[in-house]
Amino acid sequence: MQNIKINVKDSSTNSNQEEIILPPENSAESGKLEFDFIKKVEMFIGKLSTKNNFWNKICSLIWLPFAFSSGLFMTKDENVAILPFRRFNKNWYNAMAGAILLGNSEIAGGTYVFKKTKGLYRVVCKKLEYKFLRPCIGPAIYKMTPREDIENLTSLKKEFNIDLDMTIYQLIFAPNEKQRRVGKCTVTFHATPITAKKRK
Repeated sequence: MQNIKINVKDSSTNSNQEEIILPPENSAESGKLEFDFIKKVEMFIGKLSTKNNFWNKICSLIWLPFAFSSGLFMTKDENVAILPFRRFNKNWYNAMAGAILLGNSEIAGGTYVFKKTKGLYRVVCKKLEYKFLRPCIGPAIYKMTPREDIENLTSLKKEFNIDLDMTIYQLIFAPNEKQRRVGKCTVTFHATPITAKKRK
């Protein structure tokens, strides 16, 4: 539908002085339809990224290049993520870089919450505390334990905060050796339903 144009006429000069353009009556409705379509696309991509590691990597390549380059991936156990020991993640003395371990703590925790909410929530990190314990000279394992019942929180379909306790181990391939704990992390995430209305 086209805009409505109104000419304001000056009676003294008998000439048009100003042109007022009024939006069509259904502009608010069309804007709402467009906004709903964007939300549906976002929800579709979110669900797709939680389907398996292949689609997760494709989405990471576009929206999370840091996670794509580091190679972090979730295992079948949704509480565990593995960070490969590759060149991108190493520092100059051939150990896992501290910034890589810290940065992937946020990504691992955020991915965990995002998967638990089935891609229907926007997840943002609010606070993160990381304690380095010892150097990591191999692949790292992130084991996450939520302090709250995330399924109960998502069933309410409202915004919520959730705290995760995370322990980071160095992956040991020898059968008789214990995993080396290289770090501890506590992180708080805020999750908002994609369908939630924006606050004015």
